[in-house]
Amino acid sequence: MNVLVTGGAGFIGSHLAEALVRAGHRVRVIDSLFSGKRANLEAVRDDVELIEGDCTNPETASRAVEGIEAVFHEAAVPSVARSVKDPLLSHQTNPTATLTMLEASRNSGVRRFVFAGSSSVYGNSPTLPKREDMETRPLSPYGVGKLSGEHYVRVFASLFGMETLTLRYFNVFGPRQDPGSPYSGVISRFITWMLQGKTPVVYGDGEQSRDFTYVANVVDANLAALEAAALGGEAVNVATSRRVSLMELLRGVARETGQPLRAQHERERAGDIRHSLADIGKAERLLGYRPRYGFEDGLRETVAWYRTQPLPAI
Repeated sequence: MNVLVTGGAGFIGSHLAEALVRAGHRVRVIDSLFSGKRANLEAVRDDVELIEGDCTNPETASRAVEGIEAVFHEAAVPSVARSVKDPLLSHQTNPTATLTMLEASRNSGVRRFVFAGSSSVYGNSPTLPKREDMETRPLSPYGVGKLSGEHYVRVFASLFGMETLTLRYFNVFGPRQDPGSPYSGVISRFITWMLQGKTPVVYGDGEQSRDFTYVANVVDANLAALEAAALGGEAVNVATSRRVSLMELLRGVARETGQPLRAQHERERAGDIRHSLADIGKAERLLGYRPRYGFEDGLRETVAWYRTQPLPAI
């Protein structure tokens, strides 16, 4: 199949692009390289067509979807903290880009559109686990943007007959996640600090918890979405259905890196939620999704990868 991965030079997108190539698909990638890197596609550079461009540009989006049968829309600036600091950038790179890609896809006759959603849409409801039929109350511009994208994905299915799906990712981690930005995922930063012998920064008391999801599980969900029966704009959780506190995470990183457990606690960040845990029953029913990697397995693989990389100063 001819498939497009937006943000395909980024962390999740590059893993997905590799898996699609291995599965025998013809893969095109569009990436502005704002946070993505050509090096992330090194293993498949001869098998992937790369368009360097911005998904918010209608002409570029139209060129990217020409001849494409399925789109995986991974492109975003995936940071709650950055969205709080710059809501306009967050809106432009999230819901604006999503609508632009949807419209280009519709005009080009793309059959299937899979959207990278986020657990941030649930907000801070104390109800656990999070189910797709719960009220959504995002706490940040990033969460609002992801929820807006979900609505567009659903509407394009109901109005125009596109086969669309939102995959609500829960705290994805793994190789290639860039620790060099203050907005990076907590696992990449904890590992980097520990490997450098530094004290990790924990925002709040460290008892807040997340359903940390290894990137290979997310790739599996996307591949299943390509093959699933007719989709009609549904949203499904993609996670492991296990809650891990930040201090438990830090203990795991200390164990895998062989470093002593220590932490520097700072004030909680605006827009962060307290607890997150997914019910993945709908993904099991709709996609046949089951996580292959547990938290410890994924953490072990991730630390092993970071040991092979030059580590940035953070």
